[in-house]
Amino acid sequence: MTTKQARRERAARRRRLPSLRLERRAAPGAASGTLIPHPQAAASTVRAISYDLEAVVEHEPATPAELKALRREGAVLWVDVVGLSDVELIRAIGEAFGLHSLALEDVVNVHQRPKAEEFEDHVFIVVRALDAAGGAATEQVSMFVGPDYLITFQERPGDCFEPVRERLRSQQRRVRGQGTDYLAYALIDSVIDNFFPRLEAYGEDIERLEAAVVAAPEPAHIERLHGLKRELLGLRRAIWPMREMVNSLIRYETPLITDSTRIYLRDCYDHAIQLMDIVETYREVASGLLDVYLSSMSAKLNEIMKVLTIIATIFIPLGFLVGLWGMNFDRASPWNMPELGWRFGYPLALGICALVGVGLVFYFRRKGWLGGKGGPPD
Repeated sequence: MTTKQARRERAARRRRLPSLRLERRAAPGAASGTLIPHPQAAASTVRAISYDLEAVVEHEPATPAELKALRREGAVLWVDVVGLSDVELIRAIGEAFGLHSLALEDVVNVHQRPKAEEFEDHVFIVVRALDAAGGAATEQVSMFVGPDYLITFQERPGDCFEPVRERLRSQQRRVRGQGTDYLAYALIDSVIDNFFPRLEAYGEDIERLEAAVVAAPEPAHIERLHGLKRELLGLRRAIWPMREMVNSLIRYETPLITDSTRIYLRDCYDHAIQLMDIVETYREVASGLLDVYLSSMSAKLNEIMKVLTIIATIFIPLGFLVGLWGMNFDRASPWNMPELGWRFGYPLALGICALVGVGLVFYFRRKGWLGGKGGPPD
């Protein structure tokens, strides 16, 4: 991979990182139920699916007036709103189905944590679904579960609900013979199960990064490890409250959620717990890899310093010898460096230096300081 490609990949990962900033668009002290869309919200489209055991009727696009006509006795109506830029459309749908204004405000302000709230004639649910673009970014999906309708609001196109739509079209009696609570369970289950493939991909990334950090640590690994920890933190923020939300639905004493559906919701709860265990495990592994990286770099630095120290140690006696013979005493006295008059004085001096260097290298190897296996320390 070239340097330019690596930079582009790092920039793309930064764009996919989950935001840790709180974005509130209503001014402090604003009236309750104020709907202020995000400036970059996607255009709003409405798709409606009405079904029972006999037939499935799909209508796209649909208007609030048409939605009233699609409500049939004994049938379930699923209204799917994608894009939250059209506040008037959202308000009209809320008025058509009697949705609470505070819940509609939470629909538009998409910083909500997963939760479940019970109103007089409907249950309001918020989940965090993975963004179709990849990474750890999530989007808010809001649901209203009524006696014969279920309304979903999504931030942008691209979702994990297509398998549920296919089950409705394929005349599967289990989903088409149940009420809105089972449809809500099916959508929540799709959102939760969609985290598993993404976490498997993170597991593979962590394994590759672990092998790279152990084999040849590089500074770029630190950036990737910090990115992984931040992405896993974003997933934890989405999954942790989702577990509590499912548990609240199980405990609610409301006729909108039947006992048979609570059994399936318990399965969702178990899946959410599994996701939390996986995320926490990956976060611990990523934190451990940071320690491994620092330890590897420290060991690498120690090896370099050891080699340099050994080289310096070898040259200390050699420096002493050449310094000793480099003193320019005259030959007036027979004790003033008699070696200067020897025929083989220079080769002898070089031989002594080489012998000292080889002897030190042999000693260091025997002690285990320079490769090889040394004995126990003295």
